[in-house]
Amino acid sequence: MDISRSRKKSLYEQLYDEIKQDILSGRISNGTKLPSKRAQAERLGISVVTVENAYSQLLAEGYIASRERSGYYVCAGDVLQEPPAANEETAPEQTSPAGEFSSVAPSAEQWLNSSQKPASNSLFPFSVWTRLMRSVILEKSSDILAPVPPGGAPELQQAISAHLKTFRGISVPPHRIIVGAGTEYLNNLLVQLLGRNLTYGVENPGYHKPARIYRLNGALCLPISLDEQGISAEQLYYNNVDVAHISPAHHFPTGIVMPISRRLELMKWASRRNGYIIEDDYDSEFRWVGKPVPAMFGLDSADRVIYMNTFSMTIAPSVRIGYICLPEELYELWRERLGFCSCPVPAFEQYTLARFISGGHFERHISRMRKHYRRVRELTLALAQRYSHDSFSITEENAGLHFLMKIPSGSPLTELFAQCGVKLSPLSKFYDEGIEIPGDISDSYVVNYASADEERLSLFCGGQLAEQ
Repeated sequence: MDISRSRKKSLYEQLYDEIKQDILSGRISNGTKLPSKRAQAERLGISVVTVENAYSQLLAEGYIASRERSGYYVCAGDVLQEPPAANEETAPEQTSPAGEFSSVAPSAEQWLNSSQKPASNSLFPFSVWTRLMRSVILEKSSDILAPVPPGGAPELQQAISAHLKTFRGISVPPHRIIVGAGTEYLNNLLVQLLGRNLTYGVENPGYHKPARIYRLNGALCLPISLDEQGISAEQLYYNNVDVAHISPAHHFPTGIVMPISRRLELMKWASRRNGYIIEDDYDSEFRWVGKPVPAMFGLDSADRVIYMNTFSMTIAPSVRIGYICLPEELYELWRERLGFCSCPVPAFEQYTLARFISGGHFERHISRMRKHYRRVRELTLALAQRYSHDSFSITEENAGLHFLMKIPSGSPLTELFAQCGVKLSPLSKFYDEGIEIPGDISDSYVVNYASADEERLSLFCGGQLAEQ
């Protein structure tokens, strides 16, 4: 393995990448036992902690599995294939000599003719946002009053494309990024684009809004039960689903992180079914162990995945700006069917957000939010542990701004969480109506700490803030 301290990537990321590529290419077959952490460290001349971090990331993404008192084994090799080479016809069109995407969006003239809680207010960079708004007014002048292309302002599309390439490993040309006024608008748009005559499948339990939108549009929408790895291709086949709306990076509300083997099974289903996967990547920025799990859109070679994200979670709920990334074929269909529609997001807001992203402010803002929420998370867990004693039971707390917890009836935690601004919702609330709710979740709650009061949590935990 080619591991070097002179590279920009950390040693654990290099090791993770090397093993991952060996699994993807088939050089390490399914069922192979990896060297122990100590043996791997000695062989490569690196620390055991470095190997442990690399193995932990591979474990989180489902490339390997841990067997007690036995070690780590490859568990996804039987369904993996090496990613195909870039299409020669599209590669030169999409990238410039510098390796970045060039804007190939049609001109404006061409187009014109054809339940989450907010983050702490103290985290929002008001001074930066105000300065950017002023610069947009001064530099754009009357241009901010002119309509933007239906897909969104090219400046914002370019900024999002660059951001996705750097932070999510997604390579998508700017013109295939469609900007909309939040995920509700985008879900409505997708029903019109894909068709109301299809069967849509949503996760059960899950976030109810997408299902409601699909049903209000007249489409058949079915709740699909989950197993320990999320939605299965077998269930999608059985229910004759055409479009699956999923959140593989961090399912809401269970917190399941879908392993790579299941992701590839679903992409195989979509290809065989001639269907689509809507990948809702709503909170991938917040992961507390390892780095963010790669997006399915970046792994898709059959153009069957639609990527969706929003800035409502990361900036503010009032910033009603979301976006989808479309495969080439669907983008052409969108141009044909919906290219006449105006972009619903004001140009002024799009230009400001574009500068916020391209100027590095968004990255710094996310970093501040991660630090804040990490402290709040640790305090919330400490409070739970302090008052739960033997009944302390928490699952899936390593990503996102919520986790699942069993809280027995009469526990003082219910009142303590309420006083600290930690929101509790029974897990049963997120099951589709008419679906039988499992009896073993009667005391399971979704603990959402996005709006928690850090100082009050610290006070209830004994006056000590969680250390970084």
